[in-house]
Amino acid sequence: MTLAPRDAQTFWPMKTPLPDSALDLLFREARSYNRWTNDPVPVETLHALYELLKFGPTAFNMSPARFTFVTSPEGKARLLSCVSPGNVVKVEQAPVTVIVGMDTAFAERLPELFPAYPAAKDFFKDPVATQVPMLRNGSLQGAYLIIAARALGLDCGPMSGFDNGKLDAEFFAGTTIKSNFICALGTGTTEYLFPRNPRLSFAEACKIV
Repeated sequence: MTLAPRDAQTFWPMKTPLPDSALDLLFREARSYNRWTNDPVPVETLHALYELLKFGPTAFNMSPARFTFVTSPEGKARLLSCVSPGNVVKVEQAPVTVIVGMDTAFAERLPELFPAYPAAKDFFKDPVATQVPMLRNGSLQGAYLIIAARALGLDCGPMSGFDNGKLDAEFFAGTTIKSNFICALGTGTTEYLFPRNPRLSFAEACKIV
């Protein structure tokens, strides 16, 4: 069967929604975990995780996020020296903690990543003006990481309680990468799993115009 080219007069049918079990896994029953089992996360799973999250959209496909998966005892010790006291046990227990960083030189890759308009890199010559799109799109990629991890059966514990400057000096010295946030990955436990906090209703958070 040959499908007609998509144009203004051609409409594809809506895709089939995910079943409730998948929506529960990704959203309704997903939590931010604070304690972890010692179940390992295979390196193959980390590769599979990136192979999913990389397809999340970013402006001009700029893809500024860079991911450092901390798994070794030596890496954990370095990371623990940068986190706030309340996050020490979370990082100690988690089999993996990923540092979600951002490459301040992301625009250099735009001719490769956005070949439809290679000159797009010229939009990001001002390093001050570049901070907003870098943070926005790098954070989007961090969110894609969380969704992809949950889809692969991992629990997540995102956190911002750490010294960015110290972490950058420890892990990214001499590079163009700066840290955004960190996220523990593994199998979470119910220890220190607080009751789910309320969310805003549709009427409070949304408007249809």
